[in-house]
Amino acid sequence: MSADEKDVPSEHVETEAAQSDAQAESGGKKRWYVIQAYSGYEKRVKTQIEEKIKLEGLEHFFGKILVPTEEVVEMKAGQKRKSERKFFPGYVLIQMEMDEAAWQLVRRIPRVSGFIGGTSERPMPITNAEAERILGSLKTGADKTAPKPRTTFQVGQVVRVLDGPFADFTGVVEEINYEKSRVHVAVSIFGRSTPVELEFSQVEKDA
Repeated sequence: MSADEKDVPSEHVETEAAQSDAQAESGGKKRWYVIQAYSGYEKRVKTQIEEKIKLEGLEHFFGKILVPTEEVVEMKAGQKRKSERKFFPGYVLIQMEMDEAAWQLVRRIPRVSGFIGGTSERPMPITNAEAERILGSLKTGADKTAPKPRTTFQVGQVVRVLDGPFADFTGVVEEINYEKSRVHVAVSIFGRSTPVELEFSQVEKDA
């Protein structure tokens, strides 16, 4: 080890390495920005940006464009159905180098209200920590084997059983296990409160 290397604190070396990794991960000069889009048009905005980038030959200014979503399960007419839910409704994440041409391209896209952060003339990127947290949430969601239920429950809430031997019974939620997608419900059977463990798909909030 050289004398120069001895004089550099290990914390500084680690920080520089982390910054280098973050810069490589973000694509050099490209940073993550958040665009505000009209609610319900997020995917359309993403597609239009991608088409415009190719049309104007500005691919070198852009990286990934994301509309963060997760797969969820909901009950409709007694049937379990899968669908997508947006993590951040009304927002699109875009990895880009804030060049004048790139900035103007995004601003001209229909149903884009503008960038979040900074000023209208000088948008600010989100921090590397924020970007890593969002991208980490997407990866975690993609690694899950079971889709996340759309309906959430609360202890003390009255629910109706949809399936199984206790179908059409009502009960009160006593315990919730989101990792296993199961709920403990106190159901009145023969005049007595009996705890029953059910899957999320087997119950719904009582109207």
